[in-house]
Amino acid sequence: MTDSTPSPIAQALGRIPCGLYIVSTRQDGGNLGFVGSLLIQTGFEPPTVCVAIGKGRAALEAVRQSGGFAVSVLDAGSQKLMSPFFKPVAPGGSPFDGLATVAAPSGCLVLEESLAWFDCKLSGEHAVGDHVVVFGEVTAGAQLHEGDPSVHLRKNGLGY
Repeated sequence: MTDSTPSPIAQALGRIPCGLYIVSTRQDGGNLGFVGSLLIQTGFEPPTVCVAIGKGRAALEAVRQSGGFAVSVLDAGSQKLMSPFFKPVAPGGSPFDGLATVAAPSGCLVLEESLAWFDCKLSGEHAVGDHVVVFGEVTAGAQLHEGDPSVHLRKNGLGY
């Protein structure tokens, strides 16, 4: 094993499939978003999902302050929309600038080209290691077209 080879634990954890999502929230009247992969449905009644957000990320405090978040579910045709979320944003700008979006009922933006979206009201959180898992009751949502969600595997299950 070389220094660049992930440990056996990291390799094993990397085999857990993850979806690809754009998670959005509101902050100081603006729009904030990030690529999320650690998201799961956790309840049926009421419908509830959770997403893990790294401690110290601006999005975590923004979700807390706004009281909610929205999720755009990506498919093969909408994966290209992730690119702006990996780049630094100009002051006063948003990664959503230039993308076709619509406001969910909460005011959080969702991507018009995504496979599906849902809007969530913050219902709790739980700190675990270097992330905080935030729970949201799904209050609105829609499937925008037929297709399958994007799934990805990480080479190293101990990092992005």
